[in-house]
Amino acid sequence: MLNILGKRYIFFSISLFLIVPGLIIMLVWGLPLAIDFTGGSILEVQFSLNKAPQPAEIVNLYNDLGVTDVQVQTAADGIRIIRSRELDDAKRNEILQEINSRFNDTVTVLRFDTVGATIGQEVTNRAGLAVAVAALGVIIYITFAFRGIQHAFRYGVCAIIAMIHDGLVVLSLSAIGGHFLGWQVDSLFLTALLTVIGFSVQDKIVVFDRIRENSNIYRKLSFEKLANHSIVQTLQRSINTQLMTSEFMLLALALLGGVTLREFAIILLVGLFMGTYSSIFIAAPFLVVWENKEWKNWFRKNKTAAV
Repeated sequence: MLNILGKRYIFFSISLFLIVPGLIIMLVWGLPLAIDFTGGSILEVQFSLNKAPQPAEIVNLYNDLGVTDVQVQTAADGIRIIRSRELDDAKRNEILQEINSRFNDTVTVLRFDTVGATIGQEVTNRAGLAVAVAALGVIIYITFAFRGIQHAFRYGVCAIIAMIHDGLVVLSLSAIGGHFLGWQVDSLFLTALLTVIGFSVQDKIVVFDRIRENSNIYRKLSFEKLANHSIVQTLQRSINTQLMTSEFMLLALALLGGVTLREFAIILLVGLFMGTYSSIFIAAPFLVVWENKEWKNWFRKNKTAAV
């Protein structure tokens, strides 16, 4: 039988390796927030295919007109998505006239939106409140559903810890992508994060439910062996279900989809994969650490070695 739990500290180390660099980048440089959260304007225009300017040319045009903090994203069919500080209608018309004049082209305005920073803050606060209420609900539900076994409350807490783990991986990925690849944290990122959190809890409950069932069958096994046996039993189901239902589709979307959805697809791809990973290698192993109270021996071993 695979001894997955015997290597639990290796898996903990892998998770730290994935999370810590992104958190350091986030603390030093911050998350690259889009206008959905900072406030500003987004102008989406379509050029003729043979006249579409480069992003740097559009940035220079905006700067010449006194508009700073400009970011330009290219899309198919000569489309340029331009994000900047908040613009009024007069400034927008001035920019469009300058674009037509400088690039000798009559552009088509596909979208012009202005978002206030207060709206982004309100959406973020509500999303955080929703996650907190959902986490509390998960703990209550698992504690009630697993009430027939000892320490049922721990199963719910470990599921939430693994869920936080998945959220931190997504934040780390976004911080790294924002610093090195120019990604931005927008409303699509928030949608992806909430989706990852929702799918994350589902896998944990499946693994924990198998542990609950086996605890009534293999009464003489130690808890670590019981949990390891339960993980192995659900391993094939977890991997196959995740791959067949979401990962292949998201991989195709990330490779072949449009530019505007690529970041969203990559975040979902990594986040859902980590949801399955944490169900197997984080949630149940953390439960074993808690059941064995292993933290009592972490520093004792170091003291014994020193003596």
